[in-house]
Amino acid sequence: MAPSAHNRVAELHNLAAHAHTAAAAAHGKADHLTAHELSKLAHEHSMNALKLAEELAREARKSSKS
Repeated sequence: MAPSAHNRVAELHNLAAHAHTAAAAAHGKADHLTAHELSKLAHEHSMNALKLAEELAREARKSSKS
């Protein structure tokens, strides 16, 4: 597994965490539309991180069988 791919997964998780924090702050300011948009963005980052992590796991299993 390439270290850069692991770095990308970590980056996506960090982006998701940041978006969740920003959404919580927006919600606390009663800016519900922005909070909803940020929550949606956080979910997208989380799903992208999950997909990439699953792809890396598949590649690792393939290479360990070789």
